[in-house]
Amino acid sequence: MGLSGVFTDPLWRISVRLTPVEADLLRTGPLRRLHFVAHAGASTISTLQSYSRLEHTLGVLALVAHFRPEDELLRVAALLHDIGHLPLSHTIEGISDLNHHAIGLQLLGTDPIRSVLEKYGIRTEAVVAALGGQTPSPLTNRSGLLNLDHLDSYVRSGRAAGRLDTDPAVLLRRLALKDSVVSADRGTAASLVGLVCAEARLHTSWDNVGPVSVVRRLARRLLDNTTLTPDQLARMTDPQLWSAFDSCAATRAESGMIRYEPHRLRVVAGHAPGDRSGWDFSLRKIYSSAPLVGEQPVEVSAPELAAELGALRSLSTDFHVWWS
Repeated sequence: MGLSGVFTDPLWRISVRLTPVEADLLRTGPLRRLHFVAHAGASTISTLQSYSRLEHTLGVLALVAHFRPEDELLRVAALLHDIGHLPLSHTIEGISDLNHHAIGLQLLGTDPIRSVLEKYGIRTEAVVAALGGQTPSPLTNRSGLLNLDHLDSYVRSGRAAGRLDTDPAVLLRRLALKDSVVSADRGTAASLVGLVCAEARLHTSWDNVGPVSVVRRLARRLLDNTTLTPDQLARMTDPQLWSAFDSCAATRAESGMIRYEPHRLRVVAGHAPGDRSGWDFSLRKIYSSAPLVGEQPVEVSAPELAAELGALRSLSTDFHVWWS
């Protein structure tokens, strides 16, 4: 909430002295809502990755405050970079053309965010640019290389899954920011690539594919069988979404099954056209961004790490899912 004026991120152990605009933004509805949206989406059902989208957002702010402490605009952009996320984060992205990037940009230009930015003389267009709208940004560079947003995601997920083998504070001391890209020594880059690969394998596993595919079915059914609009769905929190599922006759039974009987789900790689016993599901994308090693891409300075990332292309992104 910013009431004390100082925030200490528990993962990175970075203490951030909040600026007045940051404290005011943390008290707005769009930022508070992220406290009730799971960063890991529907896979919170089947894993222990229960931290919120707000926790990740504050982690990204902490990283920006560490690397660029005087960059007020980038710090503000870090706080606002995820405000457009749907309930359960990426899980229902694309349904009815819902896109969290587009929703986020819309929220930047409306109250209460707009009025807070105007109060401190910050232009919406400047925040969009800091997010990587036109030029590379440490938050969302589009080069395919590791940015601060994904750095926090990989390390935070690795800690929750018990696969982080390095103290995050120690890891942070071995990192640098070269222009808009995270840079590391060879050993630290290997640790980060390991986290990236583990995350990709998690996304293509039963733990993610099963619950995500079911929740997407439920969301479509909810829109088809109620007066709820896509825009209303997009602004729900996770508890509100589950409540809506439980209140709708068309989704109630399967909503209970995915939460209390997920062990009944079966998932196999590949599609099964015409199989009436289940449904096909495809992942939208697999993230595989890599840090620089020194100032060089991994393909040049650490080809063995590039090969590890390249192997992710062999992971199946198409699945068939059914209830046993």
